[in-house]
Amino acid sequence: MGFNDLELSERLVIARRGTSFFAQRLAALTDDQLEGATLLEGWSRRHLVAHLGYNAVALCRLLDWALTGVESPMYESLDHRAQEIEEGATLNAAALRNLFDHSTARLDEKWRHLPADRWDAQVRTAQGRGVPASETVWMRTREVWIHAVDLDNGAQFGDFPEIVLESLLAEIVGMWRNKNLGDDLLIEVTGAATIAVGTSAAARTVRGPLPAVVRWAAGRGAVGLLGDQDVPLAPPWL
Repeated sequence: MGFNDLELSERLVIARRGTSFFAQRLAALTDDQLEGATLLEGWSRRHLVAHLGYNAVALCRLLDWALTGVESPMYESLDHRAQEIEEGATLNAAALRNLFDHSTARLDEKWRHLPADRWDAQVRTAQGRGVPASETVWMRTREVWIHAVDLDNGAQFGDFPEIVLESLLAEIVGMWRNKNLGDDLLIEVTGAATIAVGTSAAARTVRGPLPAVVRWAAGRGAVGLLGDQDVPLAPPWL
């Protein structure tokens, strides 16, 4: 079972838990600490908070699209998205925190008020993929849980619900396969069946507990993993 196999109400609970988890890690940072680096190269914590704020606004646009049937893309363009984040990162600390709080509350309100018959309405992600409006719940879930770790102030992949970890790994491996990446990788998650990313006979094995494997697969480093030799770099997935 994956995340999207859960009842919508259960998915929303996990998304809200992730939002609260990120908010707690953000609240633990002083305003001065917002200047610090994240696990994402080139992004400060300011960039990360701005990104999550504007991501919530972008998902609201998709929900408006689902509600009205009038096309409302997440972003004008990827360049505009990047510029928005850069500008958001220059906000003063109070405004930046308010951006996250208010956009998050607005997204939750959109979810609460979307009629039952509009959750299956088709919208389009920033990458051009057609999805039902219900996919916004997974899109946000993924963002808030992973980026809580990216703040680099104590959050760990081991804090995630297991179904989020399992769904992330399945999604990442699926993206690798679609891009013909990692053909020689074998992934051995403790207590689970081995995952062969591709069909190459010359496989490199990565093994370890689920949180450590997902951290590695998501590009956040190899911690607590074993390999036949050195643990290879994970292929890009986004």
